[in-house]
Amino acid sequence: MTECTQSSFSFARHFLRDVVARFDGGQISTEAGALLLRLVEQRTGILRQFAACFRDHRRADRVEHTVSELVRQRVYGIALG
Repeated sequence: MTECTQSSFSFARHFLRDVVARFDGGQISTEAGALLLRLVEQRTGILRQFAACFRDHRRADRVEHTVSELVRQRVYGIALG
C-alpha cells in the first residue's frame, strides 16, 4: 500500500539555512498572530499613536466606541483575516 501522507516539505535554502515545513509540532494555535500583535501594541503603543492621527467629528453624546477602539478593531480584523 502506498503512503500518501507527507510528513515534511523542503523549500529552497535561505543563505546557509535549510527551510523545512513539518507537521509534528504538537498542539499549536492559530491565534499566535493576535498574541504577537497585542504584545507589540502593549510595548510600543503603536495603535494608540495611530488612532491619535484621526479627529473625531461625531457627536460625543452618541458615541459608543472611541476612535482608538475602532482603529484597534480594524487593525486586528485586517491582521487576523
